[in-house]
Amino acid sequence: MKASLLLLTILLAVIGLRGAVPGREKGIDDMKNDEGMLVATFAGGCFWCSEADFEKVDGVVKVVSGYTGGQAASPTYADVCGGKTGHFEAVQVHYDPSRVAYEKLLEVFWTHVDPTDAGGQFADRGPQYRSAIFYHDDAQKRLAERSKAALDASGVFDGPIVTEIRAFTTFYAAEEYHQDYYKTCSAQYGRYRSGSGRDAFLKAIWGDGKETLKKKLSPVQYEVTQRCGTEPPFANPYWDNHREGIYVDVVSGEPLFSSLDKFDSGTGWPSFTKPLDPGALVEKEDRSLLSKRTEVRSKRGDSHLGHVFPDGPRPTGLRYCVNSAALRFIPKEDLEKEGYGEYLKLFEGK
Repeated sequence: MKASLLLLTILLAVIGLRGAVPGREKGIDDMKNDEGMLVATFAGGCFWCSEADFEKVDGVVKVVSGYTGGQAASPTYADVCGGKTGHFEAVQVHYDPSRVAYEKLLEVFWTHVDPTDAGGQFADRGPQYRSAIFYHDDAQKRLAERSKAALDASGVFDGPIVTEIRAFTTFYAAEEYHQDYYKTCSAQYGRYRSGSGRDAFLKAIWGDGKETLKKKLSPVQYEVTQRCGTEPPFANPYWDNHREGIYVDVVSGEPLFSSLDKFDSGTGWPSFTKPLDPGALVEKEDRSLLSKRTEVRSKRGDSHLGHVFPDGPRPTGLRYCVNSAALRFIPKEDLEKEGYGEYLKLFEGK
């Protein structure tokens, strides 16, 4: 779409401001952090916007705007915005893992960028404005790849997800006037944010959370996961699935069950003796049918999965009776490429 003359004027004026104020001396972020804090690094286009978005998250201690992923040492803003250094505009998010999980930060990231845009982000064009996730360890890499695969499979976006997942190397803090720009220059930031098209795009894609899920999920998936519905027995995809692999939450992608713990309960629904991780499930008392049952929900996605009963086989004696509509099956051969490679060890020698 062509921007109006007024929009272009606003953007040019604000972009000009971004390079008009002398900044402080740069230094390599030495990754030292307060005790117990962890660091995550994301590139989501304009770092003013990324900083503002992440600082709203409970459990985030501080966010620093800067540059990463390039070859030049101690780059300036002028160097980076000229696209000559290979750096991305990025933010480092310092967070308390006891209050917010890295998976939550990934969700915030994905819902504040256009992951299908390989040429920049919104009004900011050029390689320095591309989206990327820079992982600091194998766990972050695995979770980032998993979340990217889940988003790609969700169908939320028409095009492929092109956001890069890279190993973190070095981060250079940006000039002082870029830090907390959304606070120190709120009027200019507000005009830029609105004029860039970012918020309009995000609202069009994500809108109200429930409406977005209605677009992402099939009617039966939405009815089961969001309204505690129950699908018909023997007429669902996984009740008689015998392939090796794992089952994840269809909404959030969090791992829930393994085919190794699946058994034929004769009920017509997928049944498991135990979850992959008991901590991934939340159990609640359910008296909806005038009898006491134990509902099972996913912890992060808060999806209704089904119920657990004390009539299962050994060794647990439990039967997790789960709706296929709440699950997505990932076969053993696809675990690595979908970001669930750590579960391959379950099937070694099987």
